[in-house]
Amino acid sequence: MTTATPDIRPLTIPSSLHAPEAADFLEMVRVRNIVYDEISGNRDEELDPAVLLPHYRPSPFAQRLIWGVWSGGEFVGRAGLNLPHDEDATAAYAQIELRRHAWSHGVGTAALGILEAAAAENERRIIESWIEHPTADGEQLAPPTGFGRIPLDHAARFALRHGYALEQVERKSILDLSATSVDLVSELHQQASVASAGYELVSWRPPTPPEFVADYAWMKSRMSVDAPSAGMEIAEESWDAARILEHDTHWIEGGRDVLVVAARDRASGRLVAFTELASSPGHPVTHQEDTLVLREHRGHRLGMLIKTAALLRWRELAPHTQRILTYNAEENRPMLAVNEEIGFRPVAYIGAWKKTLAPASDASTDAVSG
Repeated sequence: MTTATPDIRPLTIPSSLHAPEAADFLEMVRVRNIVYDEISGNRDEELDPAVLLPHYRPSPFAQRLIWGVWSGGEFVGRAGLNLPHDEDATAAYAQIELRRHAWSHGVGTAALGILEAAAAENERRIIESWIEHPTADGEQLAPPTGFGRIPLDHAARFALRHGYALEQVERKSILDLSATSVDLVSELHQQASVASAGYELVSWRPPTPPEFVADYAWMKSRMSVDAPSAGMEIAEESWDAARILEHDTHWIEGGRDVLVVAARDRASGRLVAFTELASSPGHPVTHQEDTLVLREHRGHRLGMLIKTAALLRWRELAPHTQRILTYNAEENRPMLAVNEEIGFRPVAYIGAWKKTLAPASDASTDAVSG
């Protein structure tokens, strides 16, 4: 690996994967998948270009900036910044992903300088980032919450060196379906059904049926503030029918297999809990996306009800699935307890990192010098 100044420039988002300008985007996805493989030691996080492309198209709900990173003429990674347009949003969400052989050559520092400058230009004074830290022996870091810990690895040292503070730890868990008894899941589902007699299940695959759009949008908006976020700055997301349509369109255009299972309160007729499963056709790994039980309806085993219902249905819809991935804050003990009872096991941890940028007049050049 050379120590030449890295070439970091905005990526062109192609109109389609077959457009002449798609080459850099396709290379970005290829390298992105290699980076995840290098971090986790497996291919569970790989995604196809078709899945990612819809997320980079212009949106009224957020601006997503993406840079390609070259070093010595080789495409070695990407840097991204997500700028939510929600009211009262104060944070920018940053992401730097580099091939392992590009580490420790100033490439990450140069990319971070660009991200921090872009955040400041967009009047965001806070930058937050979620970084995977595989389990390792040695010195560990704990967040202020007191829940969970991460190893003091290369990524953690990089974040600390650049002024970021660890605010929260999330657990990355996997359910191995080959080792999970259908009878156990069915039994847990039956027990949850008894405890949640005042509720009934509904499910759908995108697009969201019109009769569920309003309630689904409300639950998605609550997801941003009801899920534990520790010291991270998370603005309440505003969801409506237009945002649900975009959400569904991303899944549909990306060719994803998706199932949404929700619980409906019999008394009010409103949806009060939901979970989402999504995978690429034929891919052995399914991602459990958002899961939420509205605060006022907790204590009725609805988390277990919707998760087990989704798992049982998913075996029929996606029999090729071998593993299911999910993420939960370490302090979210109720949901972790549900996952553990079903059979999820921890495989890595995600550090939630935060930095408050200095005012422009006080900004130091140190962040782009290393």
